[in-house]
Amino acid sequence: GDINKIKCTVVASDFSFLGSSIEGAEGEAILFAAAHAIENKTPLIIVAQGGGMRMQASMISLSQMPRATLAINEVKAAGLPYIVIMSDPVAGGITASYAMLGDIHIAGPGATVAFAGKRVISGTVKEELPVNFQTSEAVLEAGFIDRICHRKDLNEEIGKLLSILLKQNSISTEEINE
Repeated sequence: GDINKIKCTVVASDFSFLGSSIEGAEGEAILFAAAHAIENKTPLIIVAQGGGMRMQASMISLSQMPRATLAINEVKAAGLPYIVIMSDPVAGGITASYAMLGDIHIAGPGATVAFAGKRVISGTVKEELPVNFQTSEAVLEAGFIDRICHRKDLNEEIGKLLSILLKQNSISTEEINE
């Protein structure tokens, strides 16, 4: 598709299908999107969402983490921008692989961005965690994501970012920081 007249390759998760958990077919979709981006010299944008790898699939599912990571590395080696949009939630193996490899990370307001669940972490460290723990706002403050953006504003936001990353016009950093 196009974002502000910039051709892009975009792949998105669908939470309504098994919570967007990753198995072989989903991993292949990511690999295909990366190959398509490289072949067509387009930025790759992934809308990440889900709880992680599909545990019923065992090693087939877990093997998608390094496969996706290697595919993303190929996109980057080709000099193409890789933008990750974190929908709600993004957790587990999704966070541990392709979701945190972006050149730019954008999350929706209040989105959960985590590896392990809040209860698991609280039980492990034996401490009460802050109310906003693992929200996009807390993750932004910690420096793990770059922007928080409402869905309705994503087209404009991504268009500005791509213009800067691809040096296609004279958008200034002041405009992007508005």
